[in-house]
Amino acid sequence: MSATPQARRRRSRRNRILAVAAGLATVGALAAAIPASAGEAQSQKPGKNKPRYQDVQLLSFNDLHGNLEPPAGSSGRVTELHEDGTTTTINAGGVEYLATHLREARKVNPKFSITAAAGDMVGASPLISGLFHDEPTIEALNGLELDVTSVGNHEFDEGAKELARLQKGGCHKVDGCYVEGKKFKGADFPYLAANVIEDKTKKPLLKPYWVWKKNGVKVGFIGVTLEDTPGVVSAEGVKGLTFKDEVETINKYAKELESQGVKSVVALIHEGGLPASQSYNYDCDSPGAGDGISGPIVDIAKNITPKVDAVVTGHTHAAYACTINDPAGKPRMVTSAASFGRLYTDTTLTYDRQTGDIARTAVKSANHVVTRDVAKAADMTALISKWNTLAAPIGNRAIGYISADVPNAGTESPMGDLIADAQYWYGKTLDPEVDLALMNPGGVRAPLTYAAKGTEGDGVVTYAEGFTVQPFSNTVNLQDFTGAQLVSVLKEQVSGSNTAAPKVLLPSSGLTYTLDLTKSGADRVVTDTIRLNGAPIDPAATYRVATNSFLAGGGDGFPTLGQGTNDLVGADDLAALEQYLLANSSATAPIAPPAANRIAIIS
Repeated sequence: MSATPQARRRRSRRNRILAVAAGLATVGALAAAIPASAGEAQSQKPGKNKPRYQDVQLLSFNDLHGNLEPPAGSSGRVTELHEDGTTTTINAGGVEYLATHLREARKVNPKFSITAAAGDMVGASPLISGLFHDEPTIEALNGLELDVTSVGNHEFDEGAKELARLQKGGCHKVDGCYVEGKKFKGADFPYLAANVIEDKTKKPLLKPYWVWKKNGVKVGFIGVTLEDTPGVVSAEGVKGLTFKDEVETINKYAKELESQGVKSVVALIHEGGLPASQSYNYDCDSPGAGDGISGPIVDIAKNITPKVDAVVTGHTHAAYACTINDPAGKPRMVTSAASFGRLYTDTTLTYDRQTGDIARTAVKSANHVVTRDVAKAADMTALISKWNTLAAPIGNRAIGYISADVPNAGTESPMGDLIADAQYWYGKTLDPEVDLALMNPGGVRAPLTYAAKGTEGDGVVTYAEGFTVQPFSNTVNLQDFTGAQLVSVLKEQVSGSNTAAPKVLLPSSGLTYTLDLTKSGADRVVTDTIRLNGAPIDPAATYRVATNSFLAGGGDGFPTLGQGTNDLVGADDLAALEQYLLANSSATAPIAPPAANRIAIIS
C-alpha cells in the first residue's frame, strides 16, 4: 500500500545478493567505444542500408496511479533546481498533457521509439479511475501507446484475477460493464511479472519478459515488482502468489533472453531509491556516479547482471537519472520519473547491429516535465469527459467542509491525523469502548485543498476528493490490545522491517509521545513519554484500537497489529471519513486541519 521506500534487505536477502555479485564479478570489460560522428557510423555498415549503430528512444514513466486529470496540490507540482542553487516549482501532470509531450518526443525518432513503464499504473487512483476499477486508466494507457510495463504492488490491490481482467479484458464480475453495449477490451500492452509466481502452477503469473523488434533491432524487457509486495498489499490481494528476489529473477531471464539471441535488455523494476534532492533535475551522479542516491534500488542495480543495459524503476515516487556501476564495474543508467504523470524519462539506447547489444558508453537519459502549457490531447480530453460524466452523480456529492488546506506532508501529516480522528470517532459509534485509532501513512494518498476544484465552492469536500485521499476500500476494524502490545506497535514504526525507512503511524487525538530520531531502532520511541489522554500506558490494561483492515492484518511491517483480539469489522474507511465530516462540519462551521502536534519529534 505504501509508496515510500521500504527497509527490506533482510540478512538472508543480502547473502543471496552477495552470492550473485560474486558470480558476476569477473564478467567482461567495457563495450567498445561507438563512432564519434554520424558519418563514421554510416561508414560501418553490417548490411545494405543499415548503419552499424542505431539510436533507440526509450520513453518511460512510473507510478501513474490512475491520475488522468492533473493532480492537485503538491501532488501536481515538481521542483526545478537552477544553477545558482535556487529552486522553482512547476505545475505538472495530467494525461491530456502527458500524451502531447510523449507524442512530440517521439517525433525525434519515430521509427525507433519505445514507451515503457515501471508499475503502479493503477491502484490508489482518483475517483474517475478507481470508481470503475481502473478501466479508464487502461484505456488512457492504450491511447498513450504504452508498449510494456512491469507490475507494481498496487496492481495487486484487487487481486490476481482482477489484474488478469485488466490485461485480457472483460466486464467486472460484480459491477459489470460501465458503458452500455461496450465490453472492456483490456490492455493493448503486456504486463510483465517475472518474479510473481503462482503457487499452484509454480510459473509466473504473467509474462516474464517481452521483446521489441524493429528492422533487425531487438530489445528485451524484463518486468518485476518489489519482492516484499506482500508486506505492502492486503493479504487477500496476493493470496496464492509468491514474490521472488528481484536480482535473481532478472539475472535468470536475462540469460534466457541471451540464449534466444536478445542481447539488449532493459529491466523494468517496481522498486526505487531516494535521491539526495527532491528536484527532478538534480545531478545524482555528483560528485561521482550514483553518489547522490540511496535506497533499495542501489543494491539491486549493483548486482543485476551486466547483460542488462538500463534499469527503469519506480515505487518511491522520486525523480532521478543516475549511473550505478554493475558487477563488472561498468556504468549503467538507472531512472525514475517521479509519479502521477508529472515527468517522463527520455533515454537514448545506442544499438550495435554488429554485436546485437547496446553500446553502453553512449546511453544517455534525462527527465522532462509534463508541463501544462502545451495543447491538450483531444482524445484524452474526450476520454476524461466520458468517465467524468459517469462518475459525476457520485463524485460531486458534498461530504464535508474544511476551513483551510489539509496537507499530506511531513512525518506527522494533518491529513493522516484527520483520518485517524475520523476512524476513532466512527469506531466509537460502533463500540463506545474504543480508545484510539492509528492510520498508516501510505494509506493517505492526497491532501484536501480548500480551493474549489470544480463548481462545488471553496472549502467543500466532495466524495471524489475523499476518494482520492482514501481509495483502497479498506474496512475500519476494531481490536483489543494490551498496553504492552500497543507500545510494541509504536516501536515497530522504527524497528524490524521499518528500521531503515520508518513508517510513522498517524495517531488520533489524545495519543501523544516523543520520537527521538537521534537514537536508533526501537529506542527512537521514548517509552515513558507515551500518553493516552494524559495518562501513561498501562502494560497490563486492555485498549480498544481502530485501524484499517490492511493494518489489522499486520501490513506495513506491524506484526503486532495482526495479533489483536475481539475483532469487530465496520464500514469502509471512506464511509467513516464521510460520516465524520458530515457530523462534525458544515458550511458555516467548517472543520480546521489538525495541528499535527501529537508526536514530538527530536531530529
